[in-house]
Amino acid sequence: MDIFKLIYEHDLRLDNLRTRLTDRKEQDVTLSIEEFMRPDPTYSKFYLTGTRLDEERFGLNTLQNFSLLLDALEKALGEYLIIANRQSRTSLKEALEQMRIGEAILLTTGDRTETNLPDLYVDSGSNVGHRKEPLRNALSADELVLYKEQAHHGYDLHLFSRANIYEALFFPLQKLVTDEFRFFSINGKRINSERKFYFETWTLHRPPHGAEEVFPETVL
Repeated sequence: MDIFKLIYEHDLRLDNLRTRLTDRKEQDVTLSIEEFMRPDPTYSKFYLTGTRLDEERFGLNTLQNFSLLLDALEKALGEYLIIANRQSRTSLKEALEQMRIGEAILLTTGDRTETNLPDLYVDSGSNVGHRKEPLRNALSADELVLYKEQAHHGYDLHLFSRANIYEALFFPLQKLVTDEFRFFSINGKRINSERKFYFETWTLHRPPHGAEEVFPETVL
């Protein structure tokens, strides 16, 4: 059985991705009042992970229905140009096959060339927070950033978007739901421990607060 988890967090402050200077003399404090008066830009992030429960294998790409899941993601993100390893890709599958852990796919509707791509790569000992400014710049340009992240037996996907694209993701993924593909939509702000993250291994019948199972008849 496949257990697919879409973990979301909304209304995260884009300004938190800004590089902070340690030298107070170099910090720009003159715009503080102007910035305070502006609407506070936000972004969303989505962590896509899964467990192949019958084999206790952890990682999105371990799922028996992984190929169908990628098809659903491509449908959800179909309006975007896919750029990976500084090259345009014809499909999400092709991009992921070419990428290493820590590399990012840039999803854009604008004009991007090999010379003006942001440096979004993170090494295996780091995390996406080490690329705050490039990530912020990409999101500010209404681009999406999709990271390939290490899982126990494969990899997961971590998607960042200035717009809340939850609904666009939800419906194509909902169509995959069967008795052998169970889909849980999870509020990431409530999953604050490893035990809750891997709830399917011990309390699948009663998910923790913040984890809701999606059924074919579920409506938003």
